[in-house]
Amino acid sequence: MNGDGKRGGWSWWYLLFVLQFVVALWPPFYNRIEPTLLGMPFFYWFQLAWVIVSAVFTALVYFAVPD
Repeated sequence: MNGDGKRGGWSWWYLLFVLQFVVALWPPFYNRIEPTLLGMPFFYWFQLAWVIVSAVFTALVYFAVPD
């Protein structure tokens, strides 16, 4: 501990993490074939796209929340 009494708290930005997990862990939301993208069913390309979206959300939280 650095002894200054400052402690990290909760921020509304952390709700982006909750959104990431809810979408990724709720397959009925994206368990379908249409619309396809370059012949790839929605089920697969949505998960791949969600990896990128999750990385952007994580970066937003990292830069938005003070140390």
